[in-house]
Amino acid sequence: MNPKPWLVRLLRFFFHHLYTTFAWGYDAVAWTTSMGQWRTWQSAALRKDLQSPVLELGAGPGHLLLDLLRNEYRAVALDASPQMTRIAARRLRRGGHQPTILRARAQAIPLPAHTFAAVISTFPSEYILDRQTLEEIWRVLKPGGELIVIGVERITGRGIHDRLAAWLYRFTGQAGDPGDHWMKPLEAMGFIPDLERVRQPRAVVLRFRARKPIP
Repeated sequence: MNPKPWLVRLLRFFFHHLYTTFAWGYDAVAWTTSMGQWRTWQSAALRKDLQSPVLELGAGPGHLLLDLLRNEYRAVALDASPQMTRIAARRLRRGGHQPTILRARAQAIPLPAHTFAAVISTFPSEYILDRQTLEEIWRVLKPGGELIVIGVERITGRGIHDRLAAWLYRFTGQAGDPGDHWMKPLEAMGFIPDLERVRQPRAVVLRFRARKPIP
């Protein structure tokens, strides 16, 4: 289901303020709208064969970055929101780690080329398929490195709360079959894309993997 143009504008307005003015409420909104599944969905990024160093795009409040550091990955992250970077930095310090998060846009990553074995983004907005973003991801990835993007195909829980979440995600266009609009930009950039479906207890999570070929 593709959301209506007015709904797209409303969602952009909502998420802009959720990421900035009301960043303090982000975790509560994410938990409520996903019916408590948000962190479980996010965990699909942590593959057993994930290699260091890792760059996370759009780190938000820093949960996944902290997971990476706790699992002894060399990891850094970036986010354009000053409010989110402050929240993430506090979370890392409380977890016993020095903050490794930069305030920057994915379209202009302030890091050297050929640095990362993996770039991860969970539930990103449309910026992830922006050509400038893909060019920057390509630049910072080592040959053989990969981009990993996590999304939701469908919520499968049978409880009333799960059915409500499933309707909400379909109505807002945040779930569903991605079709070719994901594969084509990645292929055009030179990536070798693959789509995996990760079955979790109450959802099917999409895991896009796009490998940068070795010359």
